[in-house]
Amino acid sequence: SWMVILLLIPVLTAYGIVWDGGPMFPFVAMAAVVPILVLPSAVGAAITLLLVNLFPARRTRDILTLVAAGAVAGGVLLLRLMQPEQLARPEGFQNLVEFIAVLQTPSSTLLPSEWASQVIMNWFLRIGDPLPIALLWTTAGAFVVFGAMLHQRFYDQGYSKAQEGANAYRQGHGWQRLTRALLGWLPVTRREFILKDIRIFFRDTTQWSQLILLAVLLLVYVFNIRALPLFSGERVPTSLVTLVVFLNQGLAGFVLAAIAARFVFPAVSLEGRQLWLLRSSPLDLRAMLWSKYWIGTLPLLVLAVAITWITNTILRAEAFMMAVSLGTVVLYTLSASALALAMGVYYPQFDTENAAQIPTSFGGMLFMMASVTLLGTIIAIEAGPVADFLRARQRGGPFQWTSDLLLALGLVVFVCGATTFTSLRLARKKLEALEV
Repeated sequence: SWMVILLLIPVLTAYGIVWDGGPMFPFVAMAAVVPILVLPSAVGAAITLLLVNLFPARRTRDILTLVAAGAVAGGVLLLRLMQPEQLARPEGFQNLVEFIAVLQTPSSTLLPSEWASQVIMNWFLRIGDPLPIALLWTTAGAFVVFGAMLHQRFYDQGYSKAQEGANAYRQGHGWQRLTRALLGWLPVTRREFILKDIRIFFRDTTQWSQLILLAVLLLVYVFNIRALPLFSGERVPTSLVTLVVFLNQGLAGFVLAAIAARFVFPAVSLEGRQLWLLRSSPLDLRAMLWSKYWIGTLPLLVLAVAITWITNTILRAEAFMMAVSLGTVVLYTLSASALALAMGVYYPQFDTENAAQIPTSFGGMLFMMASVTLLGTIIAIEAGPVADFLRARQRGGPFQWTSDLLLALGLVVFVCGATTFTSLRLARKKLEALEV
């Protein structure tokens, strides 16, 4: 819910300024948003409670896989029912009003989100209709009461079932051969740290199950880039396409920072109170830090290069912009992962059992602000070379690698490299001095 609130704050602020909502508009917005946050929370808690009671704990992984697959199928079906491809063909609309009408979601009067939008628009239009706000709060209250009744009836039984042991993890010979082939060149300490983190990750359903949701979100991200009306038949200036490619770096960087906050930032905190065993043992803490950094960074690098290459290919980016985007996203991923790991060491949450709650802490918010600041700095430095590239294309002449361009790119490498090495060094010193 905190991510929804962070997204809504600038949107609702813009609405309040444009529509002259007045000083009371923030309270009206809160009255409309709070029930929207309560409803899915109550429904999710009730569904989780019923699943725990209906299925044995030993089959939790299988059940969660089926539920996730159903969620993915439902999301894809919903996306197709919304017909987003209409937005990529604006020439099919007779006027701007029809184009905007397609964007008017939700459209059903039975959805709570429609009631919330009516509450806000009634305030802007000075319409005194109490029905939408009454429907919102009574529905949210009814779902909370219904959920409380379910918890009163089934919580103890579900909690008892949840404590049942899971199936023992059996390591096959195929897994051993694969790890020896891939990690055999590493020192034993670092290899075992990596294998330990991999095993713990896939044993924890709250961790690996979110990979499915992440994959769906990335597909939606790529689909949104694909749906941009840049190549729908209308003549689009090259400068606009280049600008979209350049700004796509910022969007991809923000997505990577959010993923690093979810998977890299909690890495040290997930060791829990057993971290004192590692510190009191003869094991090298630098090996642990090294393994946690690369086990989070390498998948991020693959993901970063993949989504950047795919989206830039969709946008038909020129060779210069493709090279700049790929180089930038690789450097930013290395520095953002190091920054996430360092922030996780400085702001650990050893008492938190749920890894999904760790990024919502103060340290997680601080990391997101720092990573966005780093991303903005990189984009600001690269704005000059990209502007020179656009001017060269508009003149119709060849683009030349000037000293200013090399200086800007070198500055980006320096900023990302300094952030990476400084963050890892500070993380190591803090980890050695950390009192568990």
